[in-house]
Amino acid sequence: MPPIRKHFRGAKSGESMGNSKPGSDHESCSRSISETVNGSHRFTIKGYSLAKGMGAGKYLTSDTFTVGGYDWAIYFYPDGKNPEDSNAYVSVFIALVSEGTDVRALFELTLVDQTDSGKDKVHSHFDRALEGGPYTLKYRGSMWGYKKFFRRSILETSEFLKDDCLVLNCTVGVVRTRLEQPKQFTITVPSSDMGRDLRDFLDSEAGCDIVFQVGDEQFKAHKLILAARSCVFRAQFYGLVGDCNVDKVVVKDVEPFIFKAMLLFIYTDKLPDTHEVMGSSPLCTFTVMVQHLLAAADLYNLDRLKLLCESKLCEEITTETVATTLALAEQHQCRQLKDVCLKFTANPSNLGGGCYP
Repeated sequence: MPPIRKHFRGAKSGESMGNSKPGSDHESCSRSISETVNGSHRFTIKGYSLAKGMGAGKYLTSDTFTVGGYDWAIYFYPDGKNPEDSNAYVSVFIALVSEGTDVRALFELTLVDQTDSGKDKVHSHFDRALEGGPYTLKYRGSMWGYKKFFRRSILETSEFLKDDCLVLNCTVGVVRTRLEQPKQFTITVPSSDMGRDLRDFLDSEAGCDIVFQVGDEQFKAHKLILAARSCVFRAQFYGLVGDCNVDKVVVKDVEPFIFKAMLLFIYTDKLPDTHEVMGSSPLCTFTVMVQHLLAAADLYNLDRLKLLCESKLCEEITTETVATTLALAEQHQCRQLKDVCLKFTANPSNLGGGCYP
């Protein structure tokens, strides 16, 4: 199908005349857009030889098809549309069969080569749109097409006629014009505050129904929120072997500050910084925290958190951290992070220190 064509005509007020450019407190603009709404129909004519002899002006018609809000049909004249053509040519036309006035459209008629060689005979108005513009059909019954579409003597010995059958493809592109204007009034919508609200909900401890004992510290949370974010928690609380009535869980494989960081991500969907997790006296660097957090994300199947950690570790690779990060990437199947580490170590310029660009 021919692609949609668009033609733009812009108009802007406040433009200067000559070389002068008066000041303007307000400028406006608009844009007229003309484009085609395209649709196609395939019309098969079986028993071509039996249709011959109908007489000039007699036709076979396709079923009605709709494009651009109008109904169309293909008219095939085996003995030509006009008597003066002496039956030497077959005629093919596309007709507007629904009510319409001054309908502007582009057309394409294709006689299909049935040997699959792709040597179709194409009469296209789309390729010539700039020459004279779209064709205008004034009223119902108006037609576009070719009285001398194909010489009969050549058609009847060609590859277009197979098993006494012809195939016609028709494409119609109805022209539509619309005016685009800038929006005069807008209402600003703030960014999502869901993460902040859930963080406040966590901090308030309202409705908490589970306590995690992590080392010497305890963390309260909501089982439903945890289960919604992690399939590990979902199985632990609501799975076949889970216990939805449990109210305390002991966590042995994660440091308290890392578990807190993981909880903050679960509720806010953001990677916390060291100040949020450890206050003004951090126990470790941001890089070390993220390394441990990646392991926790893998343990609780938090894929987005795992990728966030990979991304941050990629940015923080140095000669001091690359070995630990590479081992971590290998252990937790972080292919992209592993590739970055290997590229870093393979670069001789990085052996002397510095950050990965």
